[in-house]
Amino acid sequence: MALMTWAFKRQIFYIIILFLFFAVFGFLIISPSLSKAPTCADNKQNGNETGTDCGGSCARACVAQVDAVSTLWARAFKVVPGRYNAVAYLVNHNKNTAVKKVNYKFRFADKDNVYIGKREGSTFIPPASAFAVFEPGIDIGNSIPVYVTFEFTETPVWLQVSQEKINQVKVLVSNIQLANEAASPRLSATIKNNSLFTIPNVSVVVILYDNSGNALSASRTYLSQLAPLENADINFTWPEPLTGAVVAKEIIPMYDIFSVQLN
Repeated sequence: MALMTWAFKRQIFYIIILFLFFAVFGFLIISPSLSKAPTCADNKQNGNETGTDCGGSCARACVAQVDAVSTLWARAFKVVPGRYNAVAYLVNHNKNTAVKKVNYKFRFADKDNVYIGKREGSTFIPPASAFAVFEPGIDIGNSIPVYVTFEFTETPVWLQVSQEKINQVKVLVSNIQLANEAASPRLSATIKNNSLFTIPNVSVVVILYDNSGNALSASRTYLSQLAPLENADINFTWPEPLTGAVVAKEIIPMYDIFSVQLN
């Protein structure tokens, strides 16, 4: 009986040793994953994130903490008979968030609200500012677009932008002159990159307003790049006279803040 007890105890001892071996071996395998540092792509809310893989030090902003973009108006402006430029005027209320790329759609209807066409495209959304989405040269035949709607066709992916970068990247507009309104209008201005950043692919939209604040017309020009502290002359032209007296001019420089690079 004593011999059997000793053998039984030895078996228990071996079992315990075997259990400890596998426990230590298993711990060595899984410990790296248990001690893995939090990331912005692990589908967990950890680290200093304010949501799952968003907020805090993550590039992506949390959707719950971002306000929707407001569309103040969308219009179609005649260039020549049968061809129109479409403009949507929007406001991003979010101070430190922007969007690299989001798809959108314009839809057009005539005076009887009959659908006559659409135009789709993509744009970026700058932080904390009013901006314009411009679609040129829309051909809708003999129809006249009276009603225009604009919508984003996908949920924007919002990314955080440092306030320091927003403060440093400044584009200024000056010397705005409109001439020859009654025949072939021409508007000129000077645009300046008032920063040490290189700004590529600058799209500049101008909107002309009457004394009631209604948009009369719009146009766009393009600069492939604005070097640090560079001045550039910009010009806009219209092939036909404007439909009213212009009392205000708004020039909106458009650039993707994520493509801006410090030299």
